[in-house]
Amino acid sequence: MTKTHKKRLGTVFLIVFGIGVSVALLLVAAGIFTSIFVTPTQVMAGEVPKDRQLRLGGVVTKGSVQHASDSLLITFDVTDCDHTISVQYEGILPDLFREGQGILAEGRLQEDGTFLAETVLAKHDENYVPAELADTLEDNACFESGHGKI
Repeated sequence: MTKTHKKRLGTVFLIVFGIGVSVALLLVAAGIFTSIFVTPTQVMAGEVPKDRQLRLGGVVTKGSVQHASDSLLITFDVTDCDHTISVQYEGILPDLFREGQGILAEGRLQEDGTFLAETVLAKHDENYVPAELADTLEDNACFESGHGKI
């Protein structure tokens, strides 16, 4: 093998290695930054990994919103009419956030079962339900009857 062949082989090896590392990094990043959509029922059933970024969808339970007096910490419950999960969020909530409103909270499930939200999204229409949650609530009588339990 001549010096030229070794140089070409080294260059090809570096290019293939670089492409492999780039693809591996992209796959890892895609796994880290993707959020799994879950409902309170799935969380209570233990179907949710605790070490992943999640999007919790549901409706804010009436009478559950509590504001801390000395910080921006807000605690509220989210329900899908079957189960309820307590959510903690520190920050300013969207102007359209209110009890009985459909929301998406993005964050992580804590060991104690509470959901620590990093982001809370709310929609302006009082009939809004996140698309992922609409299928779950579609046949649920408590949702259709004017948010009976919610």
